[in-house]
Amino acid sequence: MSHLDADKLKVFTCRGNPALAQKICDYLQIQMGNGRTDLFPDGELIVKVDEDVRGRDCFVVQPTCHPVNAHLMELFIWIDTLKRASAHRVTAVIPYFGYARQDRKDEGRTPITAKLVANLLERAGADRVVSVDLHAAQVQGFFDIPVDHLNAGPVFGKWFKNLNLTNTVFVSPDVGNVKRAQVYANMLGGEICIIDKRRKSGTEIKVAHIIGDVAGKNVFMTDDMITTAGTVTEACKVLREHGAKEIYISATHGVFAPPAMERLAAAPFTLLSVTDTIPIGNRADAIKDRLVVLSVADLLGEAIHRIHHNESVSALFKKENGKSGMK
Repeated sequence: MSHLDADKLKVFTCRGNPALAQKICDYLQIQMGNGRTDLFPDGELIVKVDEDVRGRDCFVVQPTCHPVNAHLMELFIWIDTLKRASAHRVTAVIPYFGYARQDRKDEGRTPITAKLVANLLERAGADRVVSVDLHAAQVQGFFDIPVDHLNAGPVFGKWFKNLNLTNTVFVSPDVGNVKRAQVYANMLGGEICIIDKRRKSGTEIKVAHIIGDVAGKNVFMTDDMITTAGTVTEACKVLREHGAKEIYISATHGVFAPPAMERLAAAPFTLLSVTDTIPIGNRADAIKDRLVVLSVADLLGEAIHRIHHNESVSALFKKENGKSGMK
């Protein structure tokens, strides 16, 4: 990237995942934007940008993971700060978009919080949003600004290929993820299997039955996130009962809310891969020998590069001559 381009493009980080933001800057070969978030004694946030952003193309990296509301508020303030400093464009890079599960009213007197968050981001001044594997793809339609919805397929596809497995089947842990399993099956070659589940409560899952054959096969099970791990751990049990050989799990977002670690530690899977959309730290020490953390920094970095240069982002996910669109 030329010096002129680097001067026009600015990437800043909130406090949610500075390590990922730094990796993105490393990919883009630029310095991290100079700014910080401080706390007033009463707990209020103040953001200070310590460099000129007038007329610049600014990107702010912040996953809205735990503590969700604090991270959201910090992101709003960062966007407002950059807009009031006359940035040409402000893009909210939200690797993990919280509240995406509340995308409809499935019973009376409940909010549609995904729409509320979309409204708040726009009102704060965001000109564009970039996210990875939204829990509900229709959340894109809640915005009146452009949304670049990236998927981690190329990241997990490369990992799975490197495992060099044979006799594989791609499993959807519930009916809602069938399309995701089909994408991997088409990309890597293999059959698909569906686990029909019934949710008893927010933390308890009951698996009803399995659709497909997994006996003696290596299983690759994919989901967009693991929160309390009820879905994947129950799926592991039923897959073992039906004769699955090895079980490999991938989930873009490692939320790992209690009691996820207790469940995963006891689950009969071989390896679990997640990305760094949410910082893992020592939260997953209970399964560290079976956990693989993959980075989406190159994916996000290339998307930022393409947005900045007004190039196609969707081309990232098209394969030509066996190569992806990333540099």
